[in-house]
Amino acid sequence: MGCAIVGGMRPSASGRGGLLAIYNRLRDAQGPAGWWPGESALEVCLGAILTQNTAWTNVEKALGALRARGLLTYEALRTLPRRRLAALLRPSGTYKVKAARVAAFLAFLGREYGGRVEAMSRETPAVLRRKLLDVNGIGPETADSIALYAAGLPVFVVDAYTRRVFSRLGLLRGDEGYDEVQLFFMERLPPDPALFNDYHAQLVRLAKDVCRAVPRCAACALADRCPRTGLTAAGNGGTR
Repeated sequence: MGCAIVGGMRPSASGRGGLLAIYNRLRDAQGPAGWWPGESALEVCLGAILTQNTAWTNVEKALGALRARGLLTYEALRTLPRRRLAALLRPSGTYKVKAARVAAFLAFLGREYGGRVEAMSRETPAVLRRKLLDVNGIGPETADSIALYAAGLPVFVVDAYTRRVFSRLGLLRGDEGYDEVQLFFMERLPPDPALFNDYHAQLVRLAKDVCRAVPRCAACALADRCPRTGLTAAGNGGTR
């Protein structure tokens, strides 16, 4: 991983050591998670765009349809008629909108990087993020997912699972803006893409399996430092 292992929980969990300790606790309990699924950097980018407002299982169906036809390359996709692209993306939902967003991203990729996602890695995170946010249909979470998972740059990705876990831990209010939450992590963690990758994956796994809308606190690796655990044990449940 290339990141320090910090033993135990420190009193100030919002500090650098505290956030690393939370990560290490999750990694010890859940094992290395790793994310984003994809057989190529381009597929990772497509997945980041297609997963907007839909379940990943639907994205897999759309990517599978492209893969089965040998279309998961920049060269194949950029010449694919928009109507056919939209039809293949139908499983991902709002397929006409997503076809337009994929087309906008491909145009950007060709114009800025010669159609090579790998060339993005030469940019600084701030520059790449700014360029991606100028592409139609790409917002902060999608841009950061592309920067981290496809380009390998040290950008921490924030999503609803991040907010849920850390607001329940009492380290976030839960109503912060995207950039404020991202800064909370990036100021307190070493700028390590591998750490950011697995940390986000650990939070996704925790939120899906344990820290659900109705949480399973007894199974949580962070239960001993979560204020919600005491509330649940006392019978005062409910989503915090």
